[in-house]
Amino acid sequence: MKIIKTMSNCIEIKDKEQKKALNAWAKAGFKGSVIAGTGFGKSRVGVLAVGETLRRNEAARGIVLVPTIQLQEQFEEEFHKWKYDDVLDRVDIVCYQSAYKLQEQFYNIVVADEIHLGLSTEHYKFFENNTYDRLLCMTATQPEELEYKAKLITLAPVVYELSLDECVGLGLVSPYEIYCVPVELTAEEAADYKKANNMFVHYKYKLGQFDAFNEAKRIIASSSAPGHEKQWAVLFYRAIRQRKAIVDFAINKITAIQKIVLTNVNKRILTFSGANDFTDQICDALSPLALSYHSKKTKKQKEEALSSFRNKKVNVLCSTKALNQGFDVPDADYGIISGLTSKSLTMIQRVGRLLRFQEEKVGKIVVLYIKDTQEEKWLKSAVKGLTNVKWIDKINEIN
Repeated sequence: MKIIKTMSNCIEIKDKEQKKALNAWAKAGFKGSVIAGTGFGKSRVGVLAVGETLRRNEAARGIVLVPTIQLQEQFEEEFHKWKYDDVLDRVDIVCYQSAYKLQEQFYNIVVADEIHLGLSTEHYKFFENNTYDRLLCMTATQPEELEYKAKLITLAPVVYELSLDECVGLGLVSPYEIYCVPVELTAEEAADYKKANNMFVHYKYKLGQFDAFNEAKRIIASSSAPGHEKQWAVLFYRAIRQRKAIVDFAINKITAIQKIVLTNVNKRILTFSGANDFTDQICDALSPLALSYHSKKTKKQKEEALSSFRNKKVNVLCSTKALNQGFDVPDADYGIISGLTSKSLTMIQRVGRLLRFQEEKVGKIVVLYIKDTQEEKWLKSAVKGLTNVKWIDKINEIN
């Protein structure tokens, strides 16, 4: 599929696909999910759905559900950007963390952004306890958990879907290259990982190795489970946390990140780690080239970090999960991922942060992982289905 290389064509095709998504939603009775890769412009789709619904009925009310305060602010800006200021006084923009407490409210339209985060038992209460005429759910990829998939099918079946690679093919976002590079544990870290992994295997076997995760969850939630089983479950989860902490905080990852940054000093770089404390360690190692942005930072600190990055006072912004949703810097062109999960959605969101369309731009993502650990398995699962993924042995093999 030919990649469109001009901004004007990108805008034209994006508008066409967004309207196609809205038409599919309308044909499905104004109830459905739009699944599209980061950079598709799902926020505009949501604004158009709400704006047109409310303009047709002066008494109508709408609500937009989002996972973060940052996305709250972004959605309000989108209403202004697309000239729907006139309906804003009839639209509530609410985080899932608060929305689930609402009861017996009626909305003419509900837009649920990042719906994969609205399907937990707690957040799903909003849909159970309130009524609405129209529902539009949006996310970058379908939920991976069977429970969440079933909920989404019942709540809002998929009416339009466009993968990240299809977005690239249409020229809606820039093309990308992903380089997976192994990093070694130190001797001490390797010994600690082996100990934690042995404990994991031991208690996985005791809990029933084919379904140990759900069994441990059931035992911990049960008030009647025997004491020794509760201890097995606790130690099983402790081993999982210990394994992840060891690979998340692997010291050689910092060395690798320093090498990548110092050989790309003119690039605009985002880093994603697996823990806030490690994000700060990365930032300290890159000082004064970098600032950090994560949930432990104050609002003022986060605003200053974003402002400094956008204004090119620093070229590196270090994050954990806070940049996964609703953040884009069009000229960020390099990503370094050092903290992994098994979910492909997280990978797609992080890759998408680098792919906002720019002419002749190719987003480059380096993923650092610890070989022969659970992290390698997570990575293989996370990039499954993505194209242009290269497994290399050393950083200097990156083109």
